[in-house]
Amino acid sequence: MPITYLSIGTNLGDKQKNLSTAVLALSSKVGTVLCVSTFYTSKPWGFDSENDFLNAVVQLHTELNPFQLLEKNQELERKLGRKEKTTTNYTDRIIDIDILLYDNVVISDMKLKIPHPLLEERDFVLLPLAEIAPDLVHPVLGKKMVELINSKNLKCKKAI
Repeated sequence: MPITYLSIGTNLGDKQKNLSTAVLALSSKVGTVLCVSTFYTSKPWGFDSENDFLNAVVQLHTELNPFQLLEKNQELERKLGRKEKTTTNYTDRIIDIDILLYDNVVISDMKLKIPHPLLEERDFVLLPLAEIAPDLVHPVLGKKMVELINSKNLKCKKAI
């Protein structure tokens, strides 16, 4: 079964509960959860909000192909209270689930890009990913996650 890494984040409501609920939903609807990172706090990225984010990365086995995984993640987001996902600008959200990596697959499609195109720019993704998979190699950049974080001045921090 393929191993995939998902980023989950929230900046509305009971953030810890939102992430925990998302992990449980992923476990029951998407695949076998192998590992969940520490929860990290971060400032909003790409937009202004007074609501900080709580983020984590989930490693799981799934039988879904990448496009089925995307559909299932979006379905879970809606069930967990997410409003319509915007493609032009970011907003506050109850839950966000993004595919970061899917085995060593590289996809560049209108609907789906793997690895996530902003993975290495987002501390709130890179730090928890490196925590649970430090030797994982980015399939495009050819660098380990730990190498990617060592070259950054990180701005997010462990919350829980």
